[in-house]
Amino acid sequence: MTRPDRDEEREERIQTRITVDTYSAEEAAMGWYAYIDDFLEFPFEARCVEEREESPLTEGETVHVVGMSSPEPTLSQLFVTVEWMDRELGVPLEQLEPVDPSPDTEQAIEDWHYWLER
Repeated sequence: MTRPDRDEEREERIQTRITVDTYSAEEAAMGWYAYIDDFLEFPFEARCVEEREESPLTEGETVHVVGMSSPEPTLSQLFVTVEWMDRELGVPLEQLEPVDPSPDTEQAIEDWHYWLER
């Protein structure tokens, strides 16, 4: 994966909305969790863009995202709850690409992916 070019608008949003007033990795992770939780408009459909060891989803599979998962967030991992095979489970947000999302949902997920790639 190539590192994306610096996006000044996105960088400013991250610094002024998401990680503002954070002094530790834990605080920054909670800032990301709050931002993602506030801006994702549940439920929405998403497509798996990569297989991951910690998730049963396969590339190309579409799932119904219904909320945030409860595991403690980190600066490298946020989980969302999806409906999968008649049950709900948490999968990494990094693994998903929204299908026909609202503008807020699209921006928040793109911000998270950008953060991880930078």
